[in-house]
Amino acid sequence: MDPRTDYLTDEGRQRLEAELHHLRTVRRVEIAERIREAKREGDVSENAGYEDAKHEQGFVEGRIAEIEDLLKRAVRIQDDTDHDTVTVGSTVVISEPGEPTETYRIVGSAEADPLGGMISNECPMGMALLGKRVGDKAAFETPAGTVEVSILAIK
Repeated sequence: MDPRTDYLTDEGRQRLEAELHHLRTVRRVEIAERIREAKREGDVSENAGYEDAKHEQGFVEGRIAEIEDLLKRAVRIQDDTDHDTVTVGSTVVISEPGEPTETYRIVGSAEADPLGGMISNECPMGMALLGKRVGDKAAFETPAGTVEVSILAIK
């Protein structure tokens, strides 16, 4: 799989679609109302409420464009992934000497949440794990130095 491709799980696509719907139907309306109220107050050139609302509008419109683009380009992560080798979509159980075992799901960067057990296929650990099999070791660089883990299971 191409590491530059944006991958999404079905759950991730649903979350992004829900966020997009909320931004379009709720946040746009709220911001438009704040801008209208600020304009009613008169001169907008020195109106902090107007400036804040316009900045927020820019952020929301940028996020809408970002999500729309991602949803158009994203490749669906298949749930029926190969359990012989680590691929995007695999859940991997790893161990590092002297540490408890850890379980991570390899996902696209848009869904990465390391504290939630989801790592990007583009991060050093994710890239090191891709293509490995149970029993293999994977080494990757961290700010603290090289870390080597063993692959215990692929789900």
